[in-house]
Amino acid sequence: MNPFKRRLADRDHQTGLWLSLGCTAVAEVCATGGFDWLLIDGEHGPNDLSAIVQQLRVIEPHTTAVVRPLSGDAAHVKPLLDIGVRNLLVPMIDSADQARELLRAMRYPPMGTRGMASAITRASMYGRTPDYVRTANETLCLIAQIESPQAVADAEGIASVDGIDALFVGLYDLSATMGYVDMPSHPAVQDALRSVAAAAHRAGKPVGTLAPTPELARSAMLAGCTLIAYGSEVGLLTEASAHLLRDADSTGEGTTALAQ
Repeated sequence: MNPFKRRLADRDHQTGLWLSLGCTAVAEVCATGGFDWLLIDGEHGPNDLSAIVQQLRVIEPHTTAVVRPLSGDAAHVKPLLDIGVRNLLVPMIDSADQARELLRAMRYPPMGTRGMASAITRASMYGRTPDYVRTANETLCLIAQIESPQAVADAEGIASVDGIDALFVGLYDLSATMGYVDMPSHPAVQDALRSVAAAAHRAGKPVGTLAPTPELARSAMLAGCTLIAYGSEVGLLTEASAHLLRDADSTGEGTTALAQ
């Protein structure tokens, strides 16, 4: 079984980090840093299939890779499955019906519409994985991202769909669709987070979110989130570089010292 999927079902707390740069070396550094999972962002990052598969190769020996596709459209999801992605976090899932349609794209017939090309794909190690076609449906993990008022309203229905392994609240997009742009800490947005978490738990499913600030992380844990990404490699780099410059300036040498 997929170990990440099993830990989700057990409600184990899993610490994650977002990868948005599309850089294999950065992914490898982060993969050896002790995180439980890393999210390769194909929605907003410059991550095409080639970049994603290269990052999978350096992440998988060390920790779990989760991939966010550009959308839940079958044309965006099916190629990711063929290159060996087992854990998907799909954006903008607004209804249980949409979740069911996505699952059909992920599953082999007769349960779904995934193409029968396993003998030539990385997913089956190019045909060397015994019984891949018969076992693949059970090993895939699907996390539905909740980012709109419609999704919040149908959160329990989405979570109850057989094959949805967790819900994941996209706080920033949700705040925007609720009319509170870039205000993930707004009380109404936080109420929505708690509502989604409660709905997911009623359906027996875990819930997660991206919480890049201590305030958001605390509220996520209090809401019952167990799958939390605490930031991104972009955030780590920008924060560390700014901190380095502040330290250099405090010596009186300024940035000249860094250039020497």
